[in-house]
Amino acid sequence: MHLKYTHILFFGLILLSSFTLIKQSETALDIKLLTAQTEFKVGSDIELKFSVSQNAKPLLYCSNSYGSTVIDPIIENNVVKYKIPPNINSKIGIVNWKLIKNNSTMLSGQFHLNPKQEVATMETYIGPPSIEAGGIDFTMLVVIPTDSLDNPLAENTLVTAKHQFLSTEDNEAIFTKNLISYKNIYSQKESGRMLVSSESLTVNSKEFTVTVFPAIPADFTVLAKRPHDYADGNQITIFETSIIKDKQGNIVIDGTYVNFFVTNEKGNVLKTSGTTINGTAIAKMIHPDYETKWTIKAYVEGMAESNTIAIDYKKVIHDFEVDFSKNNRAITIGPLQSFMKQMIPDGLQVKLLVYKNDKLIEALSKTTIDGYVLFNLKSDLFKNDKYNIVIKTAGIEKKYNSKALW
Repeated sequence: MHLKYTHILFFGLILLSSFTLIKQSETALDIKLLTAQTEFKVGSDIELKFSVSQNAKPLLYCSNSYGSTVIDPIIENNVVKYKIPPNINSKIGIVNWKLIKNNSTMLSGQFHLNPKQEVATMETYIGPPSIEAGGIDFTMLVVIPTDSLDNPLAENTLVTAKHQFLSTEDNEAIFTKNLISYKNIYSQKESGRMLVSSESLTVNSKEFTVTVFPAIPADFTVLAKRPHDYADGNQITIFETSIIKDKQGNIVIDGTYVNFFVTNEKGNVLKTSGTTINGTAIAKMIHPDYETKWTIKAYVEGMAESNTIAIDYKKVIHDFEVDFSKNNRAITIGPLQSFMKQMIPDGLQVKLLVYKNDKLIEALSKTTIDGYVLFNLKSDLFKNDKYNIVIKTAGIEKKYNSKALW
């Protein structure tokens, strides 16, 4: 039994001595970084060199914000070299590295990749492409000068922002910050087109155009034009605005929508509309066919309004003749004559209302032809009986009570 314990102790000592030798062997591996440089330009050839005390071949693990990779070593005279590949050395920023052996980190560090101080392209953005005149609205110019590897240039790189508007040209120095440079370009009081560009290290961007539109319209005036003031239901009244401008005096853009509201003496509201051309909007409305007074007001909805004007229309027909024939079933109305005794133009509406026991049983409507209108009351609709008949046209009403049809 004593011999058995002796053997166990002997083998334990052998295993312990082996483990001690392994640890001593690992700690004896001495690795030092030989490359003192920590700042490099992108695209340059980069090699990290290490001295090793033994013929070790650790792997180099590199990572940056774009990805990571593992690099195999090149050994020359106890010097281990690692060549940084293009997917790592072409992007600016911090590159972290680790020497790895048997899944253990033996040494770690980092180096910086800086952009080339030369401009290959000017990434330029501008928006919005249209702004409002008046000095309050603005567009933003964003410029990112980049090198040949598409890296933004170093902080505080000079960028010159240029813009031309009407008779003025302005240049302003701005500097890159957080990889970009930007400038707010405010409108002036006038409307027009603004040209914008930028320059950095003698490289110029392309030209951009910003449209400066007039601001919202200011209040305006309206007037009415007509060939005469008779309510003939035929001629056209034209409503026209003054030149609509914003508060800076800029003429509003073509196509600005203007609504014209016409209110008559009965409180009924008529509506017509027009769009601006060279600042003026025009709308039309046919004359009424009866004596009335119109009140007109125009609006650019939600933005501006006109003054209120009133115009009168004179009665054009003071009386008309009505002839009953063919058992009172043929009713001829006319001649309907206008203000110079001429026949009223075709299209004047005439209404005929038929009542029985004060109840409306039929409403007929026709328009004049050559100054006359003819109604026929058919026997299949109107039985032989007495009816009250009302005729209306041009604001005039005539009543015929207890008119017999047979």
